[in-house]
Amino acid sequence: MGEVARLSFSLEQPLLERLEALRREAGYANRSEFLRDLIRARLVDRAWELNQEAVGTITLVYDHHARGLNARLTALQHDHHHVILATTHVHLDHHHCVEVILLRGRAAHIRAIADGLRRHKGVLHGELSMSSTGKELG
Repeated sequence: MGEVARLSFSLEQPLLERLEALRREAGYANRSEFLRDLIRARLVDRAWELNQEAVGTITLVYDHHARGLNARLTALQHDHHHVILATTHVHLDHHHCVEVILLRGRAAHIRAIADGLRRHKGVLHGELSMSSTGKELG
C-alpha cells in the first residue's frame, strides 16, 4: 500500500446517516476502510465493464443424474482449459453436486463461459462471482 492521503468531503446529513448505517451493517469499525472497499468494488465493476483481465468464480448446483450433463459440462470446461485455473466438485447428496470453477481471463470471456455452463438442462443454479487480478486495486 502506498502513502496515505487524507481527504475531506461534504455530504448532506441524510446521506451521511445512510452511509454510517451501511458501514455499521457491514461491520466496519471505521469509515475509511468502508470507503476503500466501496471504491475497490467499483473498480472491479469497471474492469468487467471494460472487458479487462479479471478473475471469476462460477458456482454450479446441478442434478448429476441429468442425462449427459456431466459430459457436456466437462466438455465445455475442456474447450476453455486456458482460462480455467481450478475446479472443485462436491457431492451434496445422491442426486446433487456443486462445482466451483476458478477462471482468469478477459471479463467477457469468463461471462460467456458462465452463461454456457448454466444454460444446460439439469443445472439448477449457476452464479458468477466477479473479481479482480488486483492490479488496479492497489
